Amino acid sequence: MFVLDRFIEDCRAAVAADPTHKAAREVVARAVADPGSIVKVLGEPTKAGNQCLFRSPELTILNLTWGPYMTLRPHNHRIWAVIGIYEGAEDNVFWRRIETEAGPRIEAAGAKSMRVKDACAMGADIIHSVTNPIPRLTAALHVYGGDFYRDDRSEWDPENLSERHFDFETSKRLFEASNALLGRV
Repeated sequence: MFVLDRFIEDCRAAVAADPTHKAAREVVARAVADPGSIVKVLGEPTKAGNQCLFRSPELTILNLTWGPYMTLRPHNHRIWAVIGIYEGAEDNVFWRRIETEAGPRIEAAGAKSMRVKDACAMGADIIHSVTNPIPRLTAALHVYGGDFYRDDRSEWDPENLSERHFDFETSKRLFEASNALLGRV
């Protein structure tokens, strides 16, 4: 059974015992193995957005909900991440940096489709884009090995794949636009 306070404490203990994502991934995998109990505690997802469940310099835990067919452009976290799906689906494209005549860019380097009960760890150097490929909300626990909201992240322009500063306001508007399409502003 999912108990939020215990989940937070288990994540904190995992990070204290092992600063890599390995121990935290096991905590998230145990939690999403019983998705119904997460819904009982956090509630049925009703709109796209992210709810911060815990934040410290060492650890951030989010309850993140993607709108139907919502896509977030390529970005990095510059800290490790563990994602566990408890409702819906999430498709990730992983990217790598390359040098071109036009300058530094990224190119697709792999992909991972995640469904309910899946947990995936990503190292601090991972660049990925995310899509909810289904016509309903997707909800996931996101655990980060640091402060997710710090200001040193990057995103890549979807047209020319050039790097720029990650803009939280643009990301926020993306969630708002998804909710408008759902009629849940």
